Amino acid sequence: MGFSRSILAAAAICALISPASAEPAKPDINSLITASVVDEMRSWIETDIVRISIGAQNERLKKLPQDQIDALDTQWREERESDDKPLIAATLSNPLSVYLTRLQGQSLGLYAEIFVMDHNGLNVGQSSITGDFWQGDEAKFQKTYDVSSDALFIDEPEWDDENKIWRGQVSFTITDNGESIGAVTMEVNLTELQRRVAAGA
Repeated sequence: MGFSRSILAAAAICALISPASAEPAKPDINSLITASVVDEMRSWIETDIVRISIGAQNERLKKLPQDQIDALDTQWREERESDDKPLIAATLSNPLSVYLTRLQGQSLGLYAEIFVMDHNGLNVGQSSITGDFWQGDEAKFQKTYDVSSDALFIDEPEWDDENKIWRGQVSFTITDNGESIGAVTMEVNLTELQRRVAAGA
């Protein structure tokens, strides 16, 4: 066997015994997030518990000045690294967070994360601890609540190397009697959605 053929044979053996490290091709999120998928999302979110929870926080906080928003966001991020978590604990234990956590569980792996925002862009409820408390400076809020009552924003997929899945965020404005009151982000396990589409589920 020549030298080059020996190299090729060795490479083939290594490929067989080594785990694949390359991530699968990025899915086309716009073809996966169909109108029926969005309609199903809306059916879970456009409910009384969501609207009442957002309305109560909007009424309690009003329109906050930016320095107070920043202070809450800083508190949240500091609590993530602390044993004492009053703001995080209060948010994760409220009825809306309990509902969203149950919704995520019932999706059997389809939803990786769900969080609802008020008119300030602050979290009202969530299914898990987010990196920050204020989403108002991000596209998920600026391209939904800040745009219109029927705005929908589908972000680019991101590869989750820890869980070996593609994830994609779908966000839309939440209304009450036609008035925009907040927004929601539902992060979809696109790898699982692809599997279900392929299986005809």
